[in-house]
Amino acid sequence: MRLWGLAWRFLAARPAAAGLSVLLLALGWAAVAFVVLVSEQVDRRVQRDLAGIDLVVGAKGSPMQIMLSGVFHLDVPTGNIPLSTIETLRQQPLVAQVWPLSLGDSVKGWRIVGSEPSYLDLYGARLAAGRPWQAPLEAVLGAEVARATGLKVGDRFAGSHGLGEGGHAHDSHPYIVVGVLAPTGSALDRLALTDLASVWLVHEDMHALDDSDRAEMVEAREVTLALVRYRSPLAAAMLPRWINAQDGLQAASPALESARLLRMVGAGREVLQGFGALLLLSSLLSLFITQLNLVRERQGDLALMRLMGAAPWRLAVMVAAQAVMVVTASLALGLAAAHGALALLAHWLAGRQALPLDPGFWSPTEWWFWPVGVALALVAAAGPAWRAMRTDVTQLLQAPR
Repeated sequence: MRLWGLAWRFLAARPAAAGLSVLLLALGWAAVAFVVLVSEQVDRRVQRDLAGIDLVVGAKGSPMQIMLSGVFHLDVPTGNIPLSTIETLRQQPLVAQVWPLSLGDSVKGWRIVGSEPSYLDLYGARLAAGRPWQAPLEAVLGAEVARATGLKVGDRFAGSHGLGEGGHAHDSHPYIVVGVLAPTGSALDRLALTDLASVWLVHEDMHALDDSDRAEMVEAREVTLALVRYRSPLAAAMLPRWINAQDGLQAASPALESARLLRMVGAGREVLQGFGALLLLSSLLSLFITQLNLVRERQGDLALMRLMGAAPWRLAVMVAAQAVMVVTASLALGLAAAHGALALLAHWLAGRQALPLDPGFWSPTEWWFWPVGVALALVAAAGPAWRAMRTDVTQLLQAPR
């Protein structure tokens, strides 16, 4: 305990140098920890949203856009596909299950998605209040939608045309909230879910001029996307090729497209991780220089300690203790900064209804930071500690003052 107290007093004697070392190391820890916190959450969100979806079928266009709009609900769809496509897919022997989706409207910027109640089972969702929809214009709100809009079971709302705020409001066809989902950690949290017929009813009533026009619209009904689960691994090789050969249809593999997306994002992640690692190494070099200068400045004190009976290894331990103190303080400051930055990013993304992040998320990787930091501190302190151990007491006492 005396050694730790002396180590602290030696550091406090040079607050500027010690503070600079702490600050530089904290920036390095913050950069590395922030990348870890964000990347792990994004990876988990992606895996959660995939939820066993093997294929997304949409209109001809970019597979990446189809995947982002159909699985993550972060982009606009490429168009619509005929309703008959759903039945055709269900008749395919390679297909185990199909979930149709209809997009196009929103409530206060949150997407309204028409589907079937089995879509809730895809994510293992459960109701926090109310019941599933059973008829057109009944809606079940995701947890984030209910929180942001303040809507609850029994309330009514009008959908707006388009997938963002500011579209034409369908006031003549209000929805009634019949259920609110418990948080799932998936895309469902950001959706207002309703029956497919709700979407058709709203738009057919808005555009139909007479009964014959309405009848034509009923015959030409469409959906936006279809989510598909394979029956066997053979489907992965055959079904996408068959779908792409159909007129107006495009298949997108969520696994392949999300892997491609993460690879593109991964380049920036690796740059940030490299920057943080470089900052840590340069900070450790600064710590080494600070400790070396401290040993040189305190040679008289070290000699006095030796004369009072302190063993050489005790001097080395004291120098190592100073380095551990600096690293521990910098790690606490760096992790606090990383979690603060995560909270700001999560708030910013929530305001834009994008991929949500948990501001209170704690990564298991962070538990390794302290032992790694201590190991690096001991490496940085090895040279100064060796110099302290090799202090020539006689030479120091004979040196002119």
